[in-house]
Amino acid sequence: MAGVGEIIGGALIVLGAFFYVVGAIGIYRMPDVFTRLHAAGISDTAGAGLLIVGMMFLAGFSLVSVKLAIILGVIYFTSPIATHALAQAALHAGLEPILASKRIMIGPGAHAEPASAPKTTKRAPKKAAKRKAPSRSAKRASKPSGQKRRAWS
Repeated sequence: MAGVGEIIGGALIVLGAFFYVVGAIGIYRMPDVFTRLHAAGISDTAGAGLLIVGMMFLAGFSLVSVKLAIILGVIYFTSPIATHALAQAALHAGLEPILASKRIMIGPGAHAEPASAPKTTKRAPKKAAKRKAPSRSAKRASKPSGQKRRAWS
């Protein structure tokens, strides 16, 4: 007969797997990079946390539980930081989130007409000016030399 710890551990593992499945559906269904990152980050942190806590219940109080607790701490610190870094990289690459001013064509609240006034950001003009200037590697690649150089821009 299963003990209380095994029942709680099994329930937490099933709940963690459910978070991963919902996160995978969210990654598939979300319209842009930022909402996909949100779905991935939340499901990764919550799903992995529940799975590891469930495994800790199954392992009982032992060295394995201590190791699982350390892994849980590492995941809780690194997963949100990695998600934030990916979102910042997407912003710096020029991707913009879908705002309320754009058309949303999927889901129960889909509408075909755009919202009132589009919101502008202060970053957009600066990024456009930066893109027009050639990068250092592009200048280097345009100079004639004995060997071919690869532009990393």
